[in-house]
Amino acid sequence: MNFALIQNTDMSAGLAYKIARLVYAQTGAASLPGVEALTSMIKNLSNTSGISIADIISDKTIFDALSDASPRHSRTQVLPTDRGFQMCLRIARRMLRGGLPDCCYGATRFHHSDSMPEWARARGYIADIDGMLFYL
Repeated sequence: MNFALIQNTDMSAGLAYKIARLVYAQTGAASLPGVEALTSMIKNLSNTSGISIADIISDKTIFDALSDASPRHSRTQVLPTDRGFQMCLRIARRMLRGGLPDCCYGATRFHHSDSMPEWARARGYIADIDGMLFYL
């Protein structure tokens, strides 16, 4: 009997997990609107900048949860069976398939309301969704 290795060439599956893990870390999956807004912001930034989603979700200057010093960093180790993570994964998959509408009004940057990064001082935010402020 001969066996052949079947390889999955769909790289979006791994990307969806990475997006979901980051979105979970940033939002704690506190609400569906917050998860959808942050996920659509990632897509908006990719569309407007030409930077790949994979590169965007690796950027520590955009996502503080990627930094070891962040209080949100421990959430990056969420179990894949966590219900909140599963919600983030469904939204990430929807975004990658093109089925997630723009839930953050075209925003390409964000920060949590408990901080004020230097880049945001001279800008006005366009949306406050679940404790995250979104900017163009």
